[in-house]
Amino acid sequence: MPPTLAPRDLRSPGVRRHPWGHVPGGDVVFAYDIVNARGTALTVITLGATITSLRVAGRDGVRDDVVLGLADVEGYLERSPYLGCVVGRYANRIARGQFIVEGATGTLAVNDPPNHLHGGVRGFDKRVYDARAVTTGEGRGVRLSRTSPDGEEGYPGDVHFAVRYLLDDDDRVVIDYYATSSGATPFNPTQHSYFNLAGARHSDVLGHELLVVADRYTPVDATLIPTGELAPVAGTPFDFRSPTPVGARIADAHPQLAIARGYDHNYVLDRPARPGVLAHAARLHDPLTGRTLDVHTTEPGLQLYTGNFLDGSLVGRDGRRFGRHAGLCLETQHFPDSPNHPEFPETILRPGRSFHSRTIWQFGLARAP
Repeated sequence: MPPTLAPRDLRSPGVRRHPWGHVPGGDVVFAYDIVNARGTALTVITLGATITSLRVAGRDGVRDDVVLGLADVEGYLERSPYLGCVVGRYANRIARGQFIVEGATGTLAVNDPPNHLHGGVRGFDKRVYDARAVTTGEGRGVRLSRTSPDGEEGYPGDVHFAVRYLLDDDDRVVIDYYATSSGATPFNPTQHSYFNLAGARHSDVLGHELLVVADRYTPVDATLIPTGELAPVAGTPFDFRSPTPVGARIADAHPQLAIARGYDHNYVLDRPARPGVLAHAARLHDPLTGRTLDVHTTEPGLQLYTGNFLDGSLVGRDGRRFGRHAGLCLETQHFPDSPNHPEFPETILRPGRSFHSRTIWQFGLARAP
């Protein structure tokens, strides 16, 4: 089993690199353990730029893991439903694996029939990155980079991509994505961590209270492709404009919930008029431990996925099985299938342009009731 942070490491701020395993063919996977002055500890591996662990203190002072993670490289390569990884080139689905850009039809890998999902069979989540430790005025962390060659999973153009994770002493995780491309290509990465703010103490997140700063969402068809409608959340189970338990309406008789077996939908975030400005997107609160998570992003959308297809077959590092709703994802993104919806914000990265997106996770504690 890969090494984990020893208690003495949790008391010493810094960034530590160590081997974590190998992929078939021999590439070494490294882990970067990032610890702040409070003892909050973030672990990122070079396979998939994946967050495998994030230990945050609760109201009782106990640090627990608030993301779902696996024990070894094999688990992430063979069994992981995108736990903690960066997905790309395009997060979420593209209908039928096809798009048209500059008059040419692109054809992508169809890995979620009949659609393309999260970058394909071997997307960004299955690749090993170059990495280096970094320290800035915003925190300490790791920068991971790779080149996605022309034709990878069907995407055009060579894309030079980097993601940087920083952890500061106020328990902020800052995630920056950077990219350039030699050819026009759909591009829309996201971070796919599954959160459970109760850690190992609770088997699901249905009791977590969620707020999403959105008046509208994008309904989907039977294959989870947006219909193009921007539907109001008012009067539906999708209304999280005030803090609401995740499980309060998840079993309601609503056709959209039936399609996804729960929530797996993109929210149209209420944002400032200027694109690229950080805005509050969501707040998650676990009443059991008092932990809170506030999400801020420059992205226009947020995918809420409530782990509907976790079935207990995955076993985490601590031996706990991940059953249905064991964690939820808050994926900051552009909208699914945007290349086929000209009415949605554009997601084509063109030569000569630079892509930059930022998401911030702010962890904290709610006052005791």
